[in-house]
Amino acid sequence: MNTRILTTLGFDKVKQLLSQYIVTAQGIDELEVLAPVSDSTKVQSWLEETEDGLKIQRLRGGIPIPKLENIRPHMKRIEIGADLNGVELAHISRVLSTATEVIRFFDDLKDSEIELLRLFDWLEQLVVLPELNRKLKESIDEDGRVTDEASVELKMIRNNIRRSEQTIREQLDSIVRGKNAKYLSDAIVTMRNERYVIPVKQEYKSVFGGVVHDQSASGQTLFIEPKQIVDLNNRLRQHQIAERNEITRILAELSAALVPHRKDILHNAYVIGKLDFINAKARFGKELNAIVPVINPDNHIYFKQARHPLLAQEKAVPNDISIGKDYQAVVITGPNTGGKTITLKTLGLLQLMGQAGLPLPVGEESQMGIFNEVFADIGDEQSIEQSLSTFSSHMTTIVDVLKKVDEHSLVLFDELGAGTDPQEGAALAISILDALGAKSAYVMATTHYPELKVYGYNRAGTINASMEFDVDTLSPTYRLLIGVPGRSNAFEISKRLGLDHGIIEEAKQIMDGESQDLNEMIADLENRRKMTETEYLEVRHYVDEAEKLYNDLKTAYSYFFDEREKEMTKARKKANELVEKAEAEASDIISDIRKMQLTSGNQGGIKEHQLIDAKTKLAQLHQEEAALEKNKVLKKAKEQKQFKVGDEVLVKTYGQRGTLLRKVGDEWQVQLGILKMTVSENDMTLVAPEKEPKQRVTAIRSSESSHVPNQLDLRGKRYEEALAEVDQYLDAAILAGYPQVTIVHGKGTGALRTGITDYLKNHRSVSSFEFAPANQGGNGATIVKFK
Repeated sequence: MNTRILTTLGFDKVKQLLSQYIVTAQGIDELEVLAPVSDSTKVQSWLEETEDGLKIQRLRGGIPIPKLENIRPHMKRIEIGADLNGVELAHISRVLSTATEVIRFFDDLKDSEIELLRLFDWLEQLVVLPELNRKLKESIDEDGRVTDEASVELKMIRNNIRRSEQTIREQLDSIVRGKNAKYLSDAIVTMRNERYVIPVKQEYKSVFGGVVHDQSASGQTLFIEPKQIVDLNNRLRQHQIAERNEITRILAELSAALVPHRKDILHNAYVIGKLDFINAKARFGKELNAIVPVINPDNHIYFKQARHPLLAQEKAVPNDISIGKDYQAVVITGPNTGGKTITLKTLGLLQLMGQAGLPLPVGEESQMGIFNEVFADIGDEQSIEQSLSTFSSHMTTIVDVLKKVDEHSLVLFDELGAGTDPQEGAALAISILDALGAKSAYVMATTHYPELKVYGYNRAGTINASMEFDVDTLSPTYRLLIGVPGRSNAFEISKRLGLDHGIIEEAKQIMDGESQDLNEMIADLENRRKMTETEYLEVRHYVDEAEKLYNDLKTAYSYFFDEREKEMTKARKKANELVEKAEAEASDIISDIRKMQLTSGNQGGIKEHQLIDAKTKLAQLHQEEAALEKNKVLKKAKEQKQFKVGDEVLVKTYGQRGTLLRKVGDEWQVQLGILKMTVSENDMTLVAPEKEPKQRVTAIRSSESSHVPNQLDLRGKRYEEALAEVDQYLDAAILAGYPQVTIVHGKGTGALRTGITDYLKNHRSVSSFEFAPANQGGNGATIVKFK
C-alpha cells in the first residue's frame, strides 16, 4: 500500500497516540513497522490478537509487562565474546523475570477458563530459564549493582572493606574532634584520589605529616592524608582492588552463562514485545471506547456510529458510514465547514487502522473491507516548487490514481473538480466518477457542484449524501445524511441575518429555475427525513417498553417454575419421610408376625408371596426426588426394548425373574415360580437366560418348617440380580423362622461379597454376620444371624 496515504489520512498520528501505551523497546520496534496490509489472513490474525488484548484489558486490567530496555545490542556483544556490565545483565534479568510472570499470568487465565483466540499461541513460545534467572536475580540488583550474595569471596571482601572504612573513620573522627581540630579548615572527613583525607589549613600542614592529595582553589586549604592512616588507606585500597577484580570475574561468569541461551532470551524479548504491543492496542482501544470490527468477505463497509480517532471523543459527532453493499460511490454535497472532509478522512483512516489490526472507534456490529490500495486526494495540494496550481496538482494526483485503481481500491476525493471553471469542473468530476465506476472501485467524493447532485440520482450504484445544517442556529450539526443531497442555505442564512426580504426574493427569481426546484426538492426530502426520524424514535420507545415488559415476564415465568420445582422437591422429600416411616413400621409388623407364627407353630397361615407382595407395595410409595422424566438415556432404552413370548425378564416390583407367557393389552402375563401374574412392560427388564446353578442342598430343620433352604448360592449371578435374590431370600428365611442362614457368593473379584456385606449392614432383621469357617468356604460364603 502506498505510504503517502498514511500521512494524508493521519495514520502516523494514530501511531504516535499508540506509542504512549508501549513500555518495552521491542514494542516500540513493533509499532515502527506497523502498516496496513492487504493480506486478509494476516489482518484477521492481528484483529484476533487485538480482540484478545481487549478481553484481557476488560477482565484483568491488561497483561503485566514492566518497562524493558532493548537487549539486542547486549546479546550481540555476548555473541562476539564480550562481557556485559551489571546494568546490561540487569536488563536481561528483567526480561527473564517478565517471561516467568507472563507465563504465570496466562496460566491463571487458563485456570479461570478464559478463552482466547491467539495469545495462548504466543505464550507457548516463551522459554523459562529458572536456574539462570535465579542466578541473575541473586547476583545483580535492579540498578545493575553486583550484590554481596554473588559469591562468597565478594561478600568477605566487602566485609573487610566495611571494617577498614570504619577503622579509618574512627581514626579521622578522633583527629577532627580532638585538640588538633584548630588546625583544620573544617571539621569534616572527605575523599581525594579514592583515599580518606582531612582539610588542613595551609600553614599547619606539617602538624599531621602524611601525604598532600589536593588543595583548595585559594590555596589556603590542603587535603592531607595523615600519616597514621596511610597504612589503613593502603589496606582499604587493596580490598577495593580485590573487590573490582572479583566483580569482573562474576560478570564474566554470568555473561558466559548467557551464551547457550542467547537465542531463547532474544525470542523471549521478541514475544514480550509482541504482547506489549497487543496490550498497547487494547489500552488505546479502551481509551477510544473502540471495538474490533468484522471483516466482510464482499468488501462491504459499514462503520456504525464511527468517530474520527484523532478528535476529542466527547466532542466528535458519530456517523453511520457505509459503502459497497447497495452503492459503490457516495457523493457528499453541501457548503464548507459542514464536516464533509472529516467524514472522508474518517472512512479512510478507519479502514487503514482496521487493515493494520487496530481497534476502531465504532459501534458493535461494524464491518470493514480489505483493500489492496487506498487512494486519497484531500486538501490544498498546490506546489510552489513544481509551479503547479491547485487544480493542476489535483489533476496530477487524479491521473496517477486512475492508472493504478482497480476493483480492490478505495478512492477518496475531496472537492472533486475544484479550482477551475464550475461548468468544466463539474463535467470533469462526472467523467472521473464514471471512469472509477467502470473499474468497480469504491469511491467517496465531496463537491460543491449542484450537477453532481443529479448525478447521484441518475447513476446506478451511486448515492447522494450531505452534512446536516441547522438553519435555526446557523451552524452545522456534522451529521452525515445518506440519500439526501446537500443544498445551499444562503437564502435562509441571509434572511435570519436580517437581509431585506425584497432582495432575497429578487435573488430567487434571478436564480436558475432548475436549481431552485432542486433545492426545494432537497428541502422536502429533509423534512420527510426528520418526520420519519421522529416516528422512528417514537416507535423505538414503544419497542423498548415492549422488550422490557417481555423480559420482566420472562423473568417472572422462570421464577415461577423455579419456585414450583422447589415446592415439588420439598413435597417429595416430605412424602419420602412418611413412606420411610411407614416402611419401618411395616418391617416391625412383619417381625411381629414371624414371632407369632413361631409361637403358635402355624407357619402356613400367611403365604410367603403375599407377605413379599405387601412389602413391595409399601416400597412403591417412595417418590423419586430427582426428576427422571428428562433422562434421555432411560427414554431411549425404554423405546428400544421389545418383549416377546418366552423372554426371561426381571420384574422390578418383586425382584424376581420370570418368563413371558402372553401379552394382555399393554401388559404381559408372567410366570414367577409357581405364580402367574400380570405385569406392566415398564416394570420389566429383559435379562439373559439363567444358567442352572449348582446348588448344594443341605438338610432343613424339619419337613414342616419351610420349603426355603438354609443356604443361598449366588455364584455366577450378576451383581444386581444377586442382591435382588438376597433381599427375597432373607424375607423368606425370616418367615421360615431360621435363626441363621448361609449365603454362598464365591471369592472372585470381591465386588459381590462387598455388595452383600454393605446390604447386610443396613438390614433391620440381621443381628450379625461373618465369613464361614475355612472348611465351609471361608470368605467365599457369609453366615447371617437374625434377631
